[in-house]
Amino acid sequence: MCITGELTQRCRQGRLQSAVAFGQQLGAFAPVHVVAGMPDVQWWRAILPFGRARIRWEKFAKFFGDDLAPVLSTPRVVVAGLLTSYGLAWKSLTFNPRVMTVKGHLPKREVTRVKQVFTGAPPEAVRVAALHLNVLRGQISRRMGLSRWRTAQERLLTLGADVILCAHDHQEGAGQIDGVLPVSTTGTHTRRTRGKRPSAFNVIHVDWQAVHIVHYRWDAAAKEFQPSTESVFARQRRPSDGPVPVAR
Repeated sequence: MCITGELTQRCRQGRLQSAVAFGQQLGAFAPVHVVAGMPDVQWWRAILPFGRARIRWEKFAKFFGDDLAPVLSTPRVVVAGLLTSYGLAWKSLTFNPRVMTVKGHLPKREVTRVKQVFTGAPPEAVRVAALHLNVLRGQISRRMGLSRWRTAQERLLTLGADVILCAHDHQEGAGQIDGVLPVSTTGTHTRRTRGKRPSAFNVIHVDWQAVHIVHYRWDAAAKEFQPSTESVFARQRRPSDGPVPVAR
């Protein structure tokens, strides 16, 4: 299970404790992978001097560990985190002052690290890259989560990932980068949804030929999440994948 950030609203200790408890409950069913989101970063503590930037994630790391972009490896899937949440940072700045503290960026070093992780993964393993900021434009917000988003998309295309997981926009979605790389954008489990939509999460299934992304939306009448829209994207094959199995 992947939690792509925004475990808190203001990086408060009590909220982080609740997030840890939530993750532990999920961990009873499957391994849990967590990356930090923008509200999980205390960026205001490290505006100056820049050399103390690590303090931004100090509280988050206290609860979730020092590895801010962890890797979860199993025989069938490798999930690699990419750190994109920096708060007010030079490479995240835009010309719009209203979004200066909610934009992130994707450093080249993060991409290089994850490429190495995927290169060392078993040939048959599904490769999943998880980051917080949305890499496709939000349907309602019409905003990109990453500054310099074109460069970020180009870098993501070089990863060798089967699917990208992201969040941030408070609206579930599915699409592709350049019609090639599938992207799953998750919604939120809170009421802070965009457009008064129901809360949602995504379930992803990857087979030899395709990536299937299903949105599970909250059904208030039934008081449970129900499977809803499904998007299917062709899986880009790697030379190490071997021939596609033929159904008989």
